[in-house]
Amino acid sequence: MYANRLRRHAQRVLTVALGRSDGPAAAPSIADSWLRCLEQHRLDPGHAVAPSVLEHARILERSEPLQDVLEIASGEMTRLYRQLADRQAVLLSDARGVILSCVTGDADRQLFEQAGLSLGADWSEACEGTNGIGTCVVERQSLIIHRDEHFRSLHTDLTCSASPVFDPHGELLAVLDVSSVRDRVSRQGQFHTMTLVNLTAKVIETSYFLRLFEDQWLLRFQAQVEYLGLFSEGLLAFDGEGRVLAANQSALNLLGHARGELLGLSMEALFDCRLDDLFGRAGEQPGPGWPLRTRDGREFFAVLRGRPRRPTVVLARPAPALAIPGICLGDETLQRAFRQALRVFEHDVPLLLHGETGSGKEAFAKAVHQGSSRAQKPFVALNCAAIPESLIESELFGYRGGSFTGARKEGMPGRLLQANGGTLFLDEIGDMPLALQTRLLRVLEERQVVPIGGAPQEVDVRILSATHRDLRERVAAGLFREDLYYRLNGLELSLPPLRERADKAELIDHLLAEEARGRSIRLEPAARQALLDYAWPGNVRQLRNVLRTLAALSEDGWVYLTDLPAELRQVRALPPAVEPDDRQQPLQRAERDTLLAALEAHHWHVSRTAEQLGISRNTLYRKLQRHGISRMAD
Repeated sequence: MYANRLRRHAQRVLTVALGRSDGPAAAPSIADSWLRCLEQHRLDPGHAVAPSVLEHARILERSEPLQDVLEIASGEMTRLYRQLADRQAVLLSDARGVILSCVTGDADRQLFEQAGLSLGADWSEACEGTNGIGTCVVERQSLIIHRDEHFRSLHTDLTCSASPVFDPHGELLAVLDVSSVRDRVSRQGQFHTMTLVNLTAKVIETSYFLRLFEDQWLLRFQAQVEYLGLFSEGLLAFDGEGRVLAANQSALNLLGHARGELLGLSMEALFDCRLDDLFGRAGEQPGPGWPLRTRDGREFFAVLRGRPRRPTVVLARPAPALAIPGICLGDETLQRAFRQALRVFEHDVPLLLHGETGSGKEAFAKAVHQGSSRAQKPFVALNCAAIPESLIESELFGYRGGSFTGARKEGMPGRLLQANGGTLFLDEIGDMPLALQTRLLRVLEERQVVPIGGAPQEVDVRILSATHRDLRERVAAGLFREDLYYRLNGLELSLPPLRERADKAELIDHLLAEEARGRSIRLEPAARQALLDYAWPGNVRQLRNVLRTLAALSEDGWVYLTDLPAELRQVRALPPAVEPDDRQQPLQRAERDTLLAALEAHHWHVSRTAEQLGISRNTLYRKLQRHGISRMAD
């Protein structure tokens, strides 16, 4: 029966879109969307595959430019959800229709995930046909897509109310959507929901405008004084010379100007007042409205937010990652990861760091702690793989004096309580015994620690964890609790191995200065190049140990090539070169010749060669291995 209903819907879509029958009476524009789906996007209305979902890394990549919007929207979406009935979800997508935020009840979450409404799902019209999010992206206006108005038969159980969110320059920023899976929902019954969605979208839009231009002059104006502060008020941002930087749609409507006409216009040309007089009206907080007349005689009431106290750089905030002592973050991948880590860590989101052994996970975690608001609080590290299983419980949770044979009389607080108020770093979390995983999960959920033989104690701690293992595989093998994995994995970041870092030279200088302990020690060019060319299988830990030894052995303040261990005096060992022969494919021979020519042109400098070829260093290394290309140092 269900299959028959899906087929009937698909047939109806085809007949309506091709003009062989009337379209949905409530919204004739739906037929236009259906026609786009058929002719432009080449979609099949009977296609029964769920929406595609982006990988976690791609979701983060799309979320990064919208962090301010997502932060503003989070609270507003929660407030909107509380005003709705059950079995409804509040969603926010980017301007391409990919869902980046979702608020729904725990009992309904699985239901919406089955419907394809989950983080990272692509609901663009080109992928999913007519739907609230995707069609709003195209139409750039509020709309309701009710059940059978969806293009794809698979989505006809949904009712969606969507509203666009625009940036201060009139570009589509996001789409706010409420989707329902309730059976008895009429199209007319969605009008109230649509009103709430529109209001919430306007709140997000206005809040984003105010935040984006928080360091500029901001004029808020309205035709009637009692309407000031409402979402229909006009907003104008302008610089210290009185030039308009941005305007919201209400400002354009009130002034009767197109956006292109208004931007760059002088406030004195727009309003009948001197710029100095206008500045004199400014205040830190909105006060009572005062009359403001335009040059063409229209009167408004306005308030002006005062001048910024610091220079303004719109959307280019200083990166805290580069100001943290004790760690080198010259690599662009690390910088990006650090900024993401610090942002979510300040919101008490657990961080899970993944990387090869020795890649600097603890140093990265400590830098996040030092860059956070908890920098003056304890940072406590525990290596779950380095402590015997019989001792790790007491190390982590502590114990009361005399609770077991050999226990200290005064007891021990344990790492969790030592980190109270600060940060606990759990290194190699993948090696934690299962029984302790259960106890740790309880601590994270209840915010209480129960020492061995003791009473529960409140604890306020933020968790950073790290591993070189694949925790998903550990979960599948029954060696790691799935619920703990998701509890620790608020944001998972992969740290690059040393061989892939673009700041290797900077890192060498940084570590050598640390290990020199105040002495001036320099590297001979040949020695520096050998350090740069080595593959460093032990990563940063191995590099630090080598530099510590070289610094200790240096007698004249120099490190020479001959001082380096034998294995470092040659370029990264690769398989023996394979001479091309007639059995190789022409494309393989051509690629090998191209690689060799590029390497020779750049004197075997791998980074420059990779840049010229438009590939990553890692990809270049794989190609060299596949073709058996190697070069030994002189």
